[in-house]
Amino acid sequence: MTTARYLDAWRTSGRITAEQAAALIAITRKERFSLFFELNALLYLGVLLCAAGLGWTVQTHFAALGDLAILATLGAVVAGSLFYCVTRAAPYSPARVESPTFAFDYVLYLGCLAIAVAAGYVEYRFHLLQANWDVYLLAMSVLFFVFAYRFDNRFVLSLALSTLAGWFGVRLATWYMLPQSIRGLAIVYGAVVAMVGVWMHSRGIKAHFLDAYMHVAANAVLLALTSGAMDEQTGWWWLAGLIGAAAVAVALGLRFKRFAFVLYGVVYGYVGVSQPMMRTLHGDTARLAYFIVSGTAVLVSLALIARRVGHER
Repeated sequence: MTTARYLDAWRTSGRITAEQAAALIAITRKERFSLFFELNALLYLGVLLCAAGLGWTVQTHFAALGDLAILATLGAVVAGSLFYCVTRAAPYSPARVESPTFAFDYVLYLGCLAIAVAAGYVEYRFHLLQANWDVYLLAMSVLFFVFAYRFDNRFVLSLALSTLAGWFGVRLATWYMLPQSIRGLAIVYGAVVAMVGVWMHSRGIKAHFLDAYMHVAANAVLLALTSGAMDEQTGWWWLAGLIGAAAVAVALGLRFKRFAFVLYGVVYGYVGVSQPMMRTLHGDTARLAYFIVSGTAVLVSLALIARRVGHER
């Protein structure tokens, strides 16, 4: 029996209404299809382009426009974005809160990016904090965390975590200038982010934010370990850590049906393993053969895993 006949039988028996049956039949016949993800991607890209345009305009034409005009424009963007969000947002809840409008998340994200541009411009022009300019990063990170939790916005949460990572690296790297120390700081940062995410999840405070925390933590740790694996002097220790962390990422990704983490583990692990392999292989032919064979194996494996994860979900 075809899908259309099933739907017709359900309509006849009263399980679904005639309108529901018509809508579902149109979808199965591909007369309708969703543009939700495409529209979201276009909105996100549009916000990034607007922010990039603001930054370029400020950098290129600040002398002609003047400080007052630039700061007033940026302030208007921030004020307008926040006014839009505050007047339309639902009351705060520790649980998931759906966006009141389709553009809500992107308006808030635009406001946060405008804050970042304004902070960068103020320091560039007036040098208020001078050597302590990284305080801007810390302050913006705290502000973005507040916005993310108040308005239930994972875009802004990711922005807060990346801004905090910038402050973390700038402030603490001044104490340790060796590459190994910077890698160690990245691993510590990733561990702290993961622990905070798990703690928030266990307390039921925006538990659905856990994925955002874990994405940032996994990339920070795996990137640091991959960078260490490239070091010819101490690379073997870092490589061992990378293989272990990549295996954990793949295992947990499969366990919780999160293909992105499987992808992180496979890609970072492959890059880390390929570096010492390049040092042992001699000749362009051997190296090319390695990348063709291993790269094909990785792509096929990822395709099979993606199908498995998709079916199990």
